[in-house]
Amino acid sequence: MVVERQTVVNILAGVAVPGGGDLVSRDLIRALAVDGDTVRFVIEAADPDQARALAPAQAEAEAKLRQAGAASVQVVMTAHGPAPKPPSLKIGQHPTPQQGGPQRISGIDRIIAIASGKGGVGKSTVASNLAVALARQGRRVGLLDADIYGPSQPKMMGVSKRPASPDGKIIEPLVAHGVTMMSIGLMLKENEAVVWRGPMIMGALQQLLGQVAWGKLDILIIDLPPGTGDIQLTLCQRTHLTGAIVVSTPQDVALLDARKALDMFDKLKTPVLGLIENMSTYICPNCGHEAHIFGHGGVAAEAAKLDLPFLGELPLALEVRVAGDSGTPIAAGEGAHAAAYAALARRLIDGGMA
Repeated sequence: MVVERQTVVNILAGVAVPGGGDLVSRDLIRALAVDGDTVRFVIEAADPDQARALAPAQAEAEAKLRQAGAASVQVVMTAHGPAPKPPSLKIGQHPTPQQGGPQRISGIDRIIAIASGKGGVGKSTVASNLAVALARQGRRVGLLDADIYGPSQPKMMGVSKRPASPDGKIIEPLVAHGVTMMSIGLMLKENEAVVWRGPMIMGALQQLLGQVAWGKLDILIIDLPPGTGDIQLTLCQRTHLTGAIVVSTPQDVALLDARKALDMFDKLKTPVLGLIENMSTYICPNCGHEAHIFGHGGVAAEAAKLDLPFLGELPLALEVRVAGDSGTPIAAGEGAHAAAYAALARRLIDGGMA
């Protein structure tokens, strides 16, 4: 069956393409030839990415032309050239030398490190919820997940997109719940372990602080790993910190390690802004009974002994855990648990710390 050239053009004009328009109106057809029941043409894309996006349109055009009577449809997809390779961004380089002691980060007014002597006391939960609570009270807030070996903020903040780096140097952070955030967990494949020695860890921290486009922030919250290792030492020696907040449960074992964290900050001449007692109480959802599973009051007593501010108690609650696992921190909602973080944020703001 003979196919008319104008019929072919009309069919191609009826094939929509991504971004609007059709194959004809977007001037994508080249070398159109109609010979009896054989149709040949070229779809010329701007680049390989557009060529891949046009594949469904090519298939649709071929099918419609065959329905119109073309026995043979020969289509070639071309692109002007190879897609430019994105600049390579490598995280985990050795740190570069720095002169002149701790440095400020341009555009950031205050930097507060959230620390703990040991893991499992809810430090990351406190960091994410405090960041959200501060943002809800009008502060421009950043959140840096500095726990290189065990980054948890992407999960808690509900983000998984890989940050962009147009030039291979500057990293564009993500925004979630009003907070500008960055984590090395966003740069890795899911379940991929970080197997690095100290120098690479320190270099990664330097990159996350200095190469991220944080913009203008009132406060940057840094979620530190537990303990007193390379990250803490590098941060305190290279970055001008407003201070640190130490999180602990009230039990004696946790307080033993919290004291070591406090001693570390003292040795590094980093102000301790206060202590938080996490998992302080548990309210049974069935009977309302209040229990102190990890003890109670130990952190407040330690703060009083050391003449440090006690910033408050936070409960052990199923809702807090569920909210963190779902990617929406409890502080982003309403209710008693959100109010506890709102009160903590207000205490920092009123005290000039945030």
